[in-house]
Amino acid sequence: MSNKDSIQKCTGLVVPLGALYSKENPVIGEFPDLKIFSDFCKECGISIIQLLPVNDTGTQSSPYSGLSAFALHPIYIRIKSISGFDELYKSNPQFAKNYDNFINNNNYTNRYDYDSILNSKIKLLKELYETTEAGKSGKADEALAKWIKSNSWVKTYAVYKDLKWNYMQASWKSWIETDQYKTDAEINALWNTMAFKKEHLFYAWLQMIADQQFSDAVAYVKKNKILIKGDMPILMNEDSCDAWAYPEFFNQNLRAGSPADGENPEGQNWGFPTYNWKNLKENDYSWWKERLKQASRYYDAYRLDHILGFFRIWAIPSLDLSALTGHTEPYAAIKKDKLYEIGLDDDRIRWLSQPHIPTSVIEDITWNHDAAHQILATFCNQIKGEELWLFDPSIKGSKIILDADISELCHPDAVDRVKKILIDYWANRTLIEITKNNFVPVWTYSRSTSWQSLNQQEKKSLEELFAELDKKNEKLWRKQADEIFSALTESVKMIPCGEDLGVNIQCVPDVMKKHNILGLRVIRWCRNWSEGGQPFIPFKNYPALSVTTSSVHDSSTIRQWWHDEKTSVEAFVRANPKFFSIDASPEKDASTFELAVSTITSGEFTPAIAEAILKAAATSNSLWDICPLQDYLYLSKKYWLEDASDERINIPGTVTSFNWTYRLPASIEELIEDKDLINKIKNITKRN
Repeated sequence: MSNKDSIQKCTGLVVPLGALYSKENPVIGEFPDLKIFSDFCKECGISIIQLLPVNDTGTQSSPYSGLSAFALHPIYIRIKSISGFDELYKSNPQFAKNYDNFINNNNYTNRYDYDSILNSKIKLLKELYETTEAGKSGKADEALAKWIKSNSWVKTYAVYKDLKWNYMQASWKSWIETDQYKTDAEINALWNTMAFKKEHLFYAWLQMIADQQFSDAVAYVKKNKILIKGDMPILMNEDSCDAWAYPEFFNQNLRAGSPADGENPEGQNWGFPTYNWKNLKENDYSWWKERLKQASRYYDAYRLDHILGFFRIWAIPSLDLSALTGHTEPYAAIKKDKLYEIGLDDDRIRWLSQPHIPTSVIEDITWNHDAAHQILATFCNQIKGEELWLFDPSIKGSKIILDADISELCHPDAVDRVKKILIDYWANRTLIEITKNNFVPVWTYSRSTSWQSLNQQEKKSLEELFAELDKKNEKLWRKQADEIFSALTESVKMIPCGEDLGVNIQCVPDVMKKHNILGLRVIRWCRNWSEGGQPFIPFKNYPALSVTTSSVHDSSTIRQWWHDEKTSVEAFVRANPKFFSIDASPEKDASTFELAVSTITSGEFTPAIAEAILKAAATSNSLWDICPLQDYLYLSKKYWLEDASDERINIPGTVTSFNWTYRLPASIEELIEDKDLINKIKNITKRN
């Protein structure tokens, strides 16, 4: 199936599982809901259902903050479908009351309460588990024992979950040292400890139930001749079972993120550890292969999140707040000898690679020279005979500055301003010395004080070295990705897709094509950004090995885009006039054409406009066209929420109860009965 020729052109939709809402299940979308949902999709001519990640994320609602690469999220288990539920409900009034309260206290709203639902479900599931043989005796029955034998990863997961429960969900990094680090033998010994067996088997039982329900739903979906596409977050939470159990595969001293750009002047620090690809390679990428093998039990295709990270990841020291002092992993470095060759001496190299802080920048806040010296002496060493300071080697990152107590050294109102200045200077450099005598340029080096002090010849010489690094890095990144994808994509039969948004690495398209990995094309962003006017790329020019979509989970929906980004909208309509019934041509009748564009784009968003956008996307040359369900629901105004912003799934850079808790505005049963909506979707899924 990984061969391009076996991938058929078809249309799908994206939905978070938790968003599904049925009359039988009014609380949160669950695995069995995929059955009736696939009936709706079949009626619409939808042939791919793409799910956002469904792995266990613990207390985090974000599906990209994985607690386990293998375990399914118990929040998606349907309790009343578990064997023994009916008997317990009838025989135990307290359980029946607890279950009824769970249903009644979580009545339908536009967003569901993740914490409340998860906590209530776990309590109910524990009550139900107590009626099983494992719950009564601490011994697995035949079915559970057989399942555990076929899913050996669950032992590590169960031990971790039980420890985490006992530590009141605290990060494993705060556990006592003997629990922070366990060998395979020690984890296995804990699993076999009878005193903990009942608790361990509870987590294994949960995973067996989740697997049974998901597998049953998947089989039904496939009978409807619909493919299921899963989502594989590239990174794991630092507080995950995998980071705890397989420390050799993760760099705990580095955090993944992205470098500075126009919207993020300090870059992004995602807080997740980076991979130790060297160790993964030496282990034949076994952890990743097992992860894909587990996913292939349910999915026909998979999406590799942030595929750029397989080429190179933006790695940030764990003690730094922003991404400004990050670097790529892997990286090519400039050796100190090279800097000598272009005429830089040790003092000049120090000037470029270490922030030099003038006393005056702190004195301007404290209005006191001695106080400024006392503050700077807390973090820095003064350069002899100068009012300049260098950070002390003990200062390993900006978090140390933020956490320092300087309340006795300056007025309370000045503390935050002083720290901000020091943190700003921490990243104020041209070069970073990654390892001894090996340097890389700071991503924002041109903004640094030291760069701006250089003469033109010095700048030219350094830029030539930076250009050489770029070429070396391209080779490094191509080699790494090629090795990884050669190992991973051939290990399973699932069709690989990659989220390649914002890619500016030349080798990425070639490597993805070589391994038959479908890229992603978000229509509003598919433009030739380097050309004058930044024209939209014609749909016919989209690569066949790609997935076209109208929106993504991190973006606004097409309705919000239409309202909030008029410049982009106008350019899109101007580039695709036929879909909006504009007969005039800009070449033959420019004034009439511009009037038509202005009239359409200045008006309100309508179901007809939604249909035009979705139909335009469906004409792309991409093999797959997969748009969010919300965008399809715009074909009928009765499914619109009052505020368009409430219809999006996630707002990047924020952590709130709003994110990742979207619910359908109508039950699946209502959608199935809406023949008008179904017919409108059918007209799009024909892929004209």
